[in-house]
Amino acid sequence: MRATAEQLAAFRKDIGSIPCHDDAGLLQTKSRDYYWYSPILKERLDHCLGQLLVRPQTEEEVRTIAESVARHRIPLTVRGGGTGNYGQCVPIDGGVILEITGLSAIREISDGRVICGAGARIGKVENEVARTGQMLTMFPSTKRIATMGGFVAGGSGGIGSLRHGMLRDGGNITYLRIVTVEKKPRIIELRGKDILKAQHAYGTNGIITEMDYALAPATDWSHAIALFDGYRTALDFAVQVQDAGLDAYLLTVVERGFARFYRRLTDHFPGGRDAVFSMMAPDAMLEFRACVESFQGTVSLEKSLHEVEAANLPPAWECGWNHTTLQALKLEPGIWSYLQVAYPRPFDPGLVVRQKERYGDEVHFHHEMARMDGAVQIFALPLVRWRGRERMYEIIHEMEEIDGCTIFDPHAITIEDGGMKEIDTVQIEFKKEADPHGLMNPGKTRGWLPEMERA
Repeated sequence: MRATAEQLAAFRKDIGSIPCHDDAGLLQTKSRDYYWYSPILKERLDHCLGQLLVRPQTEEEVRTIAESVARHRIPLTVRGGGTGNYGQCVPIDGGVILEITGLSAIREISDGRVICGAGARIGKVENEVARTGQMLTMFPSTKRIATMGGFVAGGSGGIGSLRHGMLRDGGNITYLRIVTVEKKPRIIELRGKDILKAQHAYGTNGIITEMDYALAPATDWSHAIALFDGYRTALDFAVQVQDAGLDAYLLTVVERGFARFYRRLTDHFPGGRDAVFSMMAPDAMLEFRACVESFQGTVSLEKSLHEVEAANLPPAWECGWNHTTLQALKLEPGIWSYLQVAYPRPFDPGLVVRQKERYGDEVHFHHEMARMDGAVQIFALPLVRWRGRERMYEIIHEMEEIDGCTIFDPHAITIEDGGMKEIDTVQIEFKKEADPHGLMNPGKTRGWLPEMERA
């Protein structure tokens, strides 16, 4: 599907003064995300390159771009901050990359909601809503550079999911404004449960230009590290904190093998103990410390965010979720990859002990406490020593077939193979409406078939 020189020339003529770039170095940078966490995806996607980069500043410019790519049948890939891990914004078939960061306006902040452009950086939105005494219900560990729309289109949960569920749960997002990719682009507004037609669709079925997001009253969370003698003990402690109803925004259990990757935390996370990184409400800290002591643990760090930053230490959210993988790969590139694991409910810490015995130093575990559909859900994003594709899928098979876990495969490029495990027909039906020629992010969903394309 790569566009011809004639198609690209016609496209450039159509869009007029909208910023458009064909610099090879810039195109290479803008054709990448963090897929290199996976050696399998690195081999698959390293050669993929967009042919043009466009940077619209308004929704009307987005409509002009959408109209032209539809007319000339040019593949289109929408890009935010490029912090995804699965190649969501990598243009497999070349074509046009639409960088959405110019649509960054924060249109309205009200009690419990913010409405903003899809290209707004999450950190910027967070700073603005903080002026009203509120905060985002959740955010990714890459919030400093990730965009709101990118998180919605490519993410599923993150820091805050322990308190507010996954992105698709409840009212975290209730409004999406979408430009269709067709010769006469339309505006479609999705509200309520209809946002699931486009949420976590990898940008395959419409260009999100504006959205809303839930806010909660601001809390000056205490960033705390608790240390324990044994990973099972650390897990049991984290479960107890939840069972006791302590007000936590983040609970991340990290085994001692990660300590060498957190160089700024050497005094607080020594290699001989397992850790729980947390963000706790200040009025819960007394009971938190008592709970740590009841498990014969120690609190090695307890600071507000301001104090953490003043001490040049990483905040708790940069010590969990997929930031753990990033820290390991920065220090020991080529040695590690990772998996994403959901554990059966109710959670059995003994299963983790058996997994640790099975894999030894081949796998370093850390576990995330979250909520899904209103119930506690335990995830893991373990580091896996890279010993080839065959071995990686042996481990996946064992965890699924022996342990009853669900693996959200981070080595796959399609929505279905990566997480859903089945084709979301609702999203495919919406693609027929919003991207009838199948031009958006081709190759990222198995549910779209060539015969579905509108002539």
